[in-house]
Amino acid sequence: MKRYLIRIMLPLLLIGLLLGHTGGYLHLSYIDEIDKLLYDTRLRYTAPGGVDGRVVIVAIDETSLEAEGHWPWTRDKLSRLLDRLTAHGVAAVGFDMVFAERDMSADVRLLRQMASDPEDDAFNQRLDQLEPLIDRDRMFADALAGRNTVLGYYFDTIEETAISVGALPYAAFEVSDEMADKMALPRAFGYGGNLPELVNSAYTAGFINNPLIDTDGVVRRAPLLHLHGLDVYESLSLSLAATYLNDITLPIFVDEIQMIEDYPPVEGLELAGYRIPIDVQGAVLVPYRGPAGSFPYVSATQVINDTLEDVEVLNGAIALVGATAPGLQDIRSTPFGSIYPGVEVHANVVAGILDQNFRWQPAYTIALEMLSILVFGLLSALILPLLSPIRATIQMLLIFFASLLLNWYLWTVQYHVLPVAATIITIWGVYVLNMFFGYFFETRTQYQLSQLFGQYVPPDLVKEMALDPKNYSLASQRRELSVLFSDIRDFTSISEGLTPNQLSEMLNQYLTPMTQIIHERQGTIDKYIGDAVMAFWGAPVADERHASRSVESGLAMLEALGALNQSFQKQGLPEVRIGVGINTGEMSVGNMGSRFRKAYTVLGDAVNLGSRLEGLTKDYGVGMLVGEATRAAAPEYLYQEIDRVRVKGKEEPVTIYQPIGLSVVVSDEVVERVTRFEQMLAEYREQHWDEAEKLLWTLSEPDEEDKLRALYQERIKTYRENPPGEEWDGVFTFKTK
Repeated sequence: MKRYLIRIMLPLLLIGLLLGHTGGYLHLSYIDEIDKLLYDTRLRYTAPGGVDGRVVIVAIDETSLEAEGHWPWTRDKLSRLLDRLTAHGVAAVGFDMVFAERDMSADVRLLRQMASDPEDDAFNQRLDQLEPLIDRDRMFADALAGRNTVLGYYFDTIEETAISVGALPYAAFEVSDEMADKMALPRAFGYGGNLPELVNSAYTAGFINNPLIDTDGVVRRAPLLHLHGLDVYESLSLSLAATYLNDITLPIFVDEIQMIEDYPPVEGLELAGYRIPIDVQGAVLVPYRGPAGSFPYVSATQVINDTLEDVEVLNGAIALVGATAPGLQDIRSTPFGSIYPGVEVHANVVAGILDQNFRWQPAYTIALEMLSILVFGLLSALILPLLSPIRATIQMLLIFFASLLLNWYLWTVQYHVLPVAATIITIWGVYVLNMFFGYFFETRTQYQLSQLFGQYVPPDLVKEMALDPKNYSLASQRRELSVLFSDIRDFTSISEGLTPNQLSEMLNQYLTPMTQIIHERQGTIDKYIGDAVMAFWGAPVADERHASRSVESGLAMLEALGALNQSFQKQGLPEVRIGVGINTGEMSVGNMGSRFRKAYTVLGDAVNLGSRLEGLTKDYGVGMLVGEATRAAAPEYLYQEIDRVRVKGKEEPVTIYQPIGLSVVVSDEVVERVTRFEQMLAEYREQHWDEAEKLLWTLSEPDEEDKLRALYQERIKTYRENPPGEEWDGVFTFKTK
């Protein structure tokens, strides 16, 4: 019984957590993101598809811009467009755009400048007579008059920056101060309206902005109402549908709203006998028919020039004039794709009003979702601990599909959108917690392995090792590995100028990103030696690409110095430079030390050479050096041969290289430089001092600081004066570490 109670405690905590999220007491953003994904999936699979000919998109597309010129067009062109649409029998025309500025004719401005002489009365009188004939705004206003035309405008919801320009149409209805406070409609503090004479001539207007776009940038909802002061205004889609249906929109108020404090006072709209369900923000879920192209498109230039092949497409239809050219920036992201013309979003809403096929989320949806979580969650939490793993899995699947069946019924029959992510997470979470508890004691060995290696290797590798712990131990063994040493240049002098706290903080800020770079590339941290880092690849988890990963890590460490030094500079800390040495070869790896203290580390000649290479970076003025074996094991990188040397403690010479970068990404200029340096080395080893020196000067400008060039220049000078002899093998011997 005690074990049963323990097994239901964690599921109950999970249920409580998800209930808190649904009730708005805490916010788990990932659940909202899953719900959006599931909503989009359901919408795509249940969309009716096909092309709805009742709404036609008159597109200001690339073809129109090429034929008629850049946007905005002069109002006389829009007048011709409207005349042609009317001639072809459209029932209503909506403009998904704002005409806030006057169309100042260049001809009028030129004539006014010519009439600057006040004594030229005849010219001025004639101009006063002609000007109305070329007043393009008046032309457009006349074209709008007497027709079912709906203009667009936008509201500004940012109070600090809001301004008001142009004119607004009449409001759909007014509300009281008390009711306005209870409404959650988008509130406007300013607006961008059309010219007053255009507003007065058009049948009506509607707002075109959408302040309710989801956080992921996807348009799932469209507001039908907007509050400005105590006036409530209609959207372009709603105004256009009302104009087409020759009716006005009436709000449906909740009875006795004072009795329910948080319930929205307006729960729907009525238009021509249709009931439009809206949420607390006066919005509807956009009833997308399908992907872009679900409505007929005609090019605006073809309408203007009367070159449409099928004019019947316009007869009796609602025409929506809007931009579809990418450069006009009216492209939206929707559940059907990230490239979706904004004007077609309006078309979907208009079609939804005509079809009355809106899905909705009434105010009580939250309570229904919480009930779903509670019922399915408690059912899982109470039953699953009593069953065997197989039966528990079957039972969980039955509960899971029952929850999906309920949600699908609400979606397809009731048109009620019930969020489902929290319920699914509850069911699966309870199942996983029960399975986890059942195997808890069997994971103790894996936990011990994690504790054993966790301080050396990144968490991802620990998880991989924990899957098969028997194959990993601390016993010493011989393997081919790659080892990396890095050190801060002149760290002693740097530390002398810092307080102990500054030094500690600086080291922490330096070692953290360097360690992260190594861990991200599956490296094992051996130890920190003051400012130095020692790491290796290929153990405890075998890795065929150990050499490549070590070179990649070294290059990333050098690259990370730029951002790190910028941070140090802001803190008043000195700039740091590092040297990196990498070598590959057979090493002994395992838990080594004394009976008082041991460490998982690597030993051997290959390790010592890696340490020597790091020290040589100072002498050659390069950030990184690798040995021959590393170069051979990681051939995807471009290397520049630096020298052949005998390091202290070894008689056999080794060739050392500087990694430049991945061969496929380095520029031809860099490859050419590497080639010239190798030619210089060849001349140098043949004791052709003049030729070698000439090649040196082609590698950098004379006044450029280049320690590597200066080093070879000094050697050439020395060897000229004291020739090394015919038996010289071109190897430089270092006497110190």
